Amino acid sequence: MPVHNRIADFHAEMTAWRRDFHAHPELAFEEVRTSRIVAEKLREFGCDEVVTGIARTGVVGVIRGHGAASGRAIGLRADMDALPIHEETGAAHASTFPGKMHACGHDGHTTMLLGAAKYLAETRNFDGTVYVIFQPAEENFGGGEVMVKEGLFDRFPMERVFGLHNWPGAPAGTFLWREGPVMAAVANLEVTITGKGAHGAMPNNGNDPIVVAAAIVQALQSIVARNVEPVEGGVITIGHINGGFTYNVIPEQVRMLGTARWFAPEVGDLLEKRFLETVKGIAAAFGAEAEALFIRLYPATINEVTSVHLAADAARAVQGESRVLPLPKPTMGGEDFSFMLNAKDGAYLMLGGGRGGDDAQVHHPRYDFNDDILPIGASWWAALAERLMPRQG
Repeated sequence: MPVHNRIADFHAEMTAWRRDFHAHPELAFEEVRTSRIVAEKLREFGCDEVVTGIARTGVVGVIRGHGAASGRAIGLRADMDALPIHEETGAAHASTFPGKMHACGHDGHTTMLLGAAKYLAETRNFDGTVYVIFQPAEENFGGGEVMVKEGLFDRFPMERVFGLHNWPGAPAGTFLWREGPVMAAVANLEVTITGKGAHGAMPNNGNDPIVVAAAIVQALQSIVARNVEPVEGGVITIGHINGGFTYNVIPEQVRMLGTARWFAPEVGDLLEKRFLETVKGIAAAFGAEAEALFIRLYPATINEVTSVHLAADAARAVQGESRVLPLPKPTMGGEDFSFMLNAKDGAYLMLGGGRGGDDAQVHHPRYDFNDDILPIGASWWAALAERLMPRQG
């Protein structure tokens, strides 16, 4: 099926849903309004069951096709949460909550899956059951892991699970896929350096933790460059340093925050070991003290081979061969759909949303989801149900 005429018919309705979600962003595990609207719409569409409260604000809709007794089932997952970013789009539908915005397109993901649910509940042109999974807290809090631990796949048994992420760096309407790793494993880094405060004009009377922090930041950049095999992927970034209050005072303490990314488990173990050794070793060399934490968040997102080819075939049915392209290399971004893929066969694809020109990318205060791709994503999810569980008579 190309973009289905029925889904195209309610494109304007989907756009209104998406812009309403965008104007009312909710952070991780706070998606009360969003999940309430999702559940209301699923009931309105005629889903057979609507289950709320899994992972606090998560919602699962159950849609049974004509041959539900066959026992076949698949899961389709979208994330719902926003980011703690102050929006700068200037759009008429911009966030009404200062300091919160849908800067990653989860408003669009939720809307596309709602569109697919509306179509599938109307037509039921498949043999089996579709579970539409609306997940909270993808950003940093691992809502996907919580759903799995609370028995998602026990309560809703399924053969495979599929996810989709908009990708503004690719032309609108193109699908990107790859076997194996598609997104990186993630760890948060926390460092607290304690020295001895002093007057800035008399540093000999203290032990400057800012100098220690500078040495640590420099040394951390050598971990990947000089410890990780060059053909492997790895990143260590310090994204926040806080210490001191004014021009001429050496502070007692400096705090740093950062991130580490990798694909191979042994690389993650190496990054953790060398990070802790480097921070503590350099601090000790300066006569300072350091506390260091390497907090693992998400494992790598790895596509199961059969599932990703099924997903790409469904994308070709919607957009044609020329619009479904291999993703040449994985991204160092992280994604908690990895917890679902660790528990169940499945795949994660990218859907291009680029408008051309200098598009703002995800996690940018001027990013806004491209509403033109809403029926494309919804049609892909519908195609998965109809192609993987075709109706028998």
